[in-house]
Amino acid sequence: MAVKDPTAVERANLLNMAKLSIKGLIESALSFGRTLDSDYPPLQQFFVVMEHCLKHGLKVRKSFLSYNKTIWGPLELVEKLYPEAEEIAASVRDLPGLKTPLGRARAWLRLALMQKKMADYLRCLIIQRDLLSEFYEYHALMMEEEGAVIVGLLVGLNVIDANLCVKGEDLDSQVGVIDFSMYLKSDEDIGGKERNVQIAAILDQKNYVEELNRQLNSTVSSLHARVDSLEKSNTKLIEELAIAKNNIIKLQEENHQLRSENTLILMKTQHHLEVTKVDVEAELQTYKHSRQGLDEMYNEARRQLREESQLRQDMENELVVQVSMKHEIELAMKLLEKDIHEKQDTLIGLRQQLDEVKAINMEMYQKLQVSEDAMKEKNEIIGRLEDKTNQINATMKQLEQSDKDLLTQTRTIAMSFVKCASHEAQHQYKLVKDISF
Repeated sequence: MAVKDPTAVERANLLNMAKLSIKGLIESALSFGRTLDSDYPPLQQFFVVMEHCLKHGLKVRKSFLSYNKTIWGPLELVEKLYPEAEEIAASVRDLPGLKTPLGRARAWLRLALMQKKMADYLRCLIIQRDLLSEFYEYHALMMEEEGAVIVGLLVGLNVIDANLCVKGEDLDSQVGVIDFSMYLKSDEDIGGKERNVQIAAILDQKNYVEELNRQLNSTVSSLHARVDSLEKSNTKLIEELAIAKNNIIKLQEENHQLRSENTLILMKTQHHLEVTKVDVEAELQTYKHSRQGLDEMYNEARRQLREESQLRQDMENELVVQVSMKHEIELAMKLLEKDIHEKQDTLIGLRQQLDEVKAINMEMYQKLQVSEDAMKEKNEIIGRLEDKTNQINATMKQLEQSDKDLLTQTRTIAMSFVKCASHEAQHQYKLVKDISF
């Protein structure tokens, strides 16, 4: 025969005892009136059985101070996994009559039963097996499937209303012994199977209703929170909508005002454009006429400039001839050298003055507004030219008086030169006068 694992046998026995204890407690509670107190024997046996189940496979150290290695250690861990268990753990720690961890664990079980959340607390505990491994061996009941079965059976205890007085009760020195006589079957128990079936059906219905009620309560609380948040958001949206409406009204007024201003600006701009267009057309016509006159003046000045250039070339040729003749009559030329240089300087000055007249003429084309002032300046230049011509004539007269003793040929050459210079000065005077007009 195969040898069974003793730990498996222990787990099976504890599971059967838990089933009997929970079943007997529920049946007796229904017949007794459901509200139980601390002196009720089936309830005391239930706590003893739960204590044995929690102690199975518990790691033990040879230390007097390591209270976390008792069943209080894993039960104390529940408050970290299930936030609602913080209140029950704080209440157990605040009880004045408890001195040992075992007493705190017993008080914790009683308070959890009164809250009808023992199954929820232990279910959170058995799920975290990696944390339970610090307190239990691998073969412990809380580490195996039997622990989950017991947690499922504990859900049925929610039909029981317990009124337990934990304060003042000596929980440290109680001896946890299982009374098997309470679970022995009799003929009356066998005959009451139908009644038990009915009670089980009623309990199942009650459990279903309570579970449904719990879910509905959680749903209602979540809906209340959602309604509150929606009301707050609705209030904010209403305020934002009012602000948005005010902003829209203001924007509409600003838009209307801007449109009216835009219409006025557009009308003014169109009127200004029409006036400007008329002015531009008039100025364009004036510019065309003035441009035509200026082109004619420019062509005339260009023609006169060409004639003047030709005359200058002729004068230069004559000057070359005169220079050759001066070499032949060196004696006469010595007397006339100074006069010739002065005349050459005069010619250069006249050329510079002619360039100035050209520059003034170009400025006249560019600045039609100041043409009268330019005309005055040109008249002054013409006056200066006339004065210079008179000076030249006077000088020539003096030369004629001083050269009476010279040869007739020299006198003829000098007179011809003077005539040429006078002719050129008069021609320049006429040219400047025509240009100025």
